[in-house]
Amino acid sequence: MKRTINKFLCILAVSVLFTACKEDYLETSPTDAISSGTVFQTTNNGWAAINGIHRALYIQWLGNQDQGGHSANMIYSDMMGEDLVQTAQGNGWFNADYQWTAHRNVNSRTPYFSYYFYYRIIANANNIINNIDNAEGPEADKKAIKGQALAYRSWCYFNLVQLFGKRYVAGQNNSQLGVPILLVNTTEGQPRATVEEVYAQAIEDIDAAITNLQGYTRAHKSNINVNVAKGIKARIALTKGDWATAAQMAAEARQGFTLMSNAQYLQGFNDLDNPEWIWGIEQISDQQTYFYSFFAYMSANFNSTNIRTNPKAINSRLYNQISATDVRKQLWDPTGANTAFPIPPGGVRKPYMNRKFMAASSSLSIGDLPLMRAGEMYLIEAEARARMGENGPAQDALFTLVKNRDAAYIKSAATGQALINEILLQRRIELWGEGFRFQDLKRTNSPLDRTGGNHTQSLALEMTVPADDVRWEFLIPQREINANPAVEQNP
Repeated sequence: MKRTINKFLCILAVSVLFTACKEDYLETSPTDAISSGTVFQTTNNGWAAINGIHRALYIQWLGNQDQGGHSANMIYSDMMGEDLVQTAQGNGWFNADYQWTAHRNVNSRTPYFSYYFYYRIIANANNIINNIDNAEGPEADKKAIKGQALAYRSWCYFNLVQLFGKRYVAGQNNSQLGVPILLVNTTEGQPRATVEEVYAQAIEDIDAAITNLQGYTRAHKSNINVNVAKGIKARIALTKGDWATAAQMAAEARQGFTLMSNAQYLQGFNDLDNPEWIWGIEQISDQQTYFYSFFAYMSANFNSTNIRTNPKAINSRLYNQISATDVRKQLWDPTGANTAFPIPPGGVRKPYMNRKFMAASSSLSIGDLPLMRAGEMYLIEAEARARMGENGPAQDALFTLVKNRDAAYIKSAATGQALINEILLQRRIELWGEGFRFQDLKRTNSPLDRTGGNHTQSLALEMTVPADDVRWEFLIPQREINANPAVEQNP
């Protein structure tokens, strides 16, 4: 897949100190070699390369306003679910994703960006993995750098296969097509590996990451440590139906992290210092993200046209299932008239609008963004144990989380499918807007159902999608198909 952009090369290879970088346009692709040059002569440069990957998670990509790194894919995921509601047409951003048309258009920005973004990180992770051992510097640094690169590669393949492959079905051979596996950068087009093979590679990488990251103490939560790596493995295992591994890894991932207070839950989800955050995007005040920021679309207060006219809301059906004593219920205004809820200058109010996410100010779109929280790990453990029939431990894990959010919560006595359903409901409430819903529906083989709430069919277009519909797979970008005959298109 030939490309004519080199922004990420600037970050990784040329601008290791994050200085300004001229865009020298080259032919690049997710399968090609990015010249490592002298980048990996020292571990200091290796650290700069890892920091470059982190920064790539929130910079603007391909010159498009709706592609602010991984945060854009977080928005895509929830736009394609039923729990996030577009309250108006707004200025058009993300509407095609909400309508389930963008990811099924081979020439659309959505599949192109998702494919390109994760493969660019993979290409740069490959360079680190394959070169850092020969760098000058402490052995401990080499292991920490390599461990993070392995974790990023695992995370990328896990994200890619969920979007472009069919769902993983535990107990089957999963020979359905996944995505190409690239461990060494090459200009030769590669065929799609099976879903089973992609998951196997993701697990191999994350296991190696966990080994390399043992004993590493990070300076910032933007770096991947062993807790993050175990959290990634918990997510992979949950999606595969490997319940025992999912439960164990989730419990280990949250060690050393405490659930946030109710007061902190209402502070805008924009501070990496939150004690519950295990991993996140960290921004500083001079790294303005303008209108490609997550907060330019999902926050309550940033002064963008999209938010002024289209404040993001929760599905009223989900909102009505939240206990009145639950602090999380305070994140949404069912009336659309509560003046305690912030809006940007000139903004409108809509029923069920959110205040979960708050930008730094109405004129500054920056904010830290959670990529992994202890709350998610409690939910993974609870679900995994419930699916193994371990009702007591599942109830315990769920209780620890929900009691923290709702002082009146009584420990669940449900068992079997009823307990699983309760856990999945709490997952929807807890992780609203954090980029999990499309993948959760797909992995649980659940249909999309937006009926009976506050979705407007004329805007949403698709109100229901059956679980076995081919549209649960993103189409491979046409540019990849044209340039790489080895890649077969999805149905």
